[in-house]
Amino acid sequence: MPPFGEILAILALAAVALLWADSLRVRERALQAGRSACERHGLQFLDDTVSFARLRLARDEDGRLQIARTYSFEFSDTGNNRRDGAIVMLGDRLLDLQFEPYPIQ
Repeated sequence: MPPFGEILAILALAAVALLWADSLRVRERALQAGRSACERHGLQFLDDTVSFARLRLARDEDGRLQIARTYSFEFSDTGNNRRDGAIVMLGDRLLDLQFEPYPIQ
């Protein structure tokens, strides 16, 4: 029988691998949400990427504990500037999407 420490190390590695794979999947959903929102509002989604900003635990509407991930992105309203936006994913669902205020033309 393997020592207890080895079993814990294997379980920890497996948990990290599952979290990493889940994070990649959720990041792709956040990326698509950012692209779609920019397109809907006639904005440019810059660099075609989102950046990981925060990880925390939060409860969903059913009271279940989920991982909440916040991603930041940049967009442009004129093509000559950069403005900040944020996407919050709760589990694999879009919870919130925010744009830095910009003048509507």
